[in-house]
Amino acid sequence: MFGLFRKKEPSGFSYSSTAEDVTHGIDGTGLTAIVTGASAGIGAETARVLALRGVHVILGVRNTSTGEKVKETIIKEASSSKIDVMELDLGSKASIRKFASEFNSLGLPLNILINNAGIMGTPFTLSQDGIELQFATNHIGHFLLTNLLLENMKNAAHKSNIEGRIVNVSSDAHAWSYRGGIRFDKINDKSGYNSIIAYGQSKLANILHANELSRRLMEEEVAITANSVHPGVIVTNILRHQSFLNAIVANLGKFILKNVQQGAATTCYVALHPQVRGVSGKFFINSNEATPSSQARDVNLAKKLWDFSLSLVHDS
Repeated sequence: MFGLFRKKEPSGFSYSSTAEDVTHGIDGTGLTAIVTGASAGIGAETARVLALRGVHVILGVRNTSTGEKVKETIIKEASSSKIDVMELDLGSKASIRKFASEFNSLGLPLNILINNAGIMGTPFTLSQDGIELQFATNHIGHFLLTNLLLENMKNAAHKSNIEGRIVNVSSDAHAWSYRGGIRFDKINDKSGYNSIIAYGQSKLANILHANELSRRLMEEEVAITANSVHPGVIVTNILRHQSFLNAIVANLGKFILKNVQQGAATTCYVALHPQVRGVSGKFFINSNEATPSSQARDVNLAKKLWDFSLSLVHDS
């Protein structure tokens, strides 16, 4: 049974590969990356491994004190690491705009954007901007952030001749969404809300966003790729709002689930590995291309979501 987890797939990596495994020998010196939700879990591990490979990493976090502790831990391991901590709340358009403005004012070229931050299974709540919280944080926040940073990425790719990469951390749970995929007319409908299905909806949106963004970038002939990944089912605190599931994971997870080092592998692979050069609009599991649900491959649904998302991020 456990041999299946170690069986290497076409990329040469597997379920059990770690983020360090998939980036071994890769030199990221001179690259700059933003990792959202980098204060814990796979976000922190993604940041650690990118920094280990020489990438200048910006930790986009809600709690900067926690972010500073992550920075200190990384620097203790690799003293030459370049790490900066910046405040970012993906549930607030104002916070996102402030973060993007402050980052762009630094004059740093952005080569890699990892949209990792996420929440799961929350009770029905509206964000500061009046949008259902999981959809707001997991999708809308990253949609706005990506749009605000895209010009920087385009300039960086053009001037350096180095391909830019955008990675949306989605989930296999995207297949659990509502009938029709995205409830465009009922995004804030409390009566029909299911916390797990709403999570699936937000993760479906992550894939659709990456796919439509990829299509647009290809149309513009810009050297930036956009892909989505399923990190695997991992022992982290993302299930804190689902006490029953959290208890099961806490007790059985170490035997059947990925650890954080394995969970960050696919993100790091898609962000850095030369095998992925020029690959865009794809979905990855275990550092290999995979096929998402039929809804996730629906081009018209992706275009509709793009227009809907634009309407939600425009300030009134």
